[in-house]
Amino acid sequence: MEFEAVKADIRRRMEGALDVLLKEFGGLRTGRAATSLLEPLMVEAYGQPMPMNQVGTIGVPEPRMLTVQVWDKGLVSAVEKSIRESDLGLNPSNDGQLVRVPIPPLSEERRVEITKIAHRYAEEAKVAVRNVRRHCLDDLKKAEKSGDISQDQQRDHGQEVQEVTDEFVGKMDEALSKKEQEIMQV
Repeated sequence: MEFEAVKADIRRRMEGALDVLLKEFGGLRTGRAATSLLEPLMVEAYGQPMPMNQVGTIGVPEPRMLTVQVWDKGLVSAVEKSIRESDLGLNPSNDGQLVRVPIPPLSEERRVEITKIAHRYAEEAKVAVRNVRRHCLDDLKKAEKSGDISQDQQRDHGQEVQEVTDEFVGKMDEALSKKEQEIMQV
């Protein structure tokens, strides 16, 4: 078992958990308009669900306004419906092929609620990172039992795995802290 390859795999998997977390944070609404708010929404188009950014161009013309320039005029109502039925609490309007989505300011109560959701996302990502760590440590113990590595190597590699885990948990805490500030900013 080449440990550097294993370590690279651990980093890749933990990086994936961090990427998912950042994508989920992008979908959380703050007081400002951001294209990442609408990108995860699916639109019923041509008989199948499609991501919003595949049926139109999402823009931010001003801090509290999003627009979706729908490419096919027949999909304007589907885009509107998708935004209205999402749990974002947004009320779109259209003028022809352009769907305007005003971003209302968040109430204090809603800010606290969104912060709790952000914490839940962060905890789920940390659990994913810890699962990667646990699987790796289990593999190291098996390798030691089968005689592939010594007890000292198992301990040293285990410490390295823990350091990588701590690094990614730190990055997640930092991302959560930034998102909290963004949400609570009036």
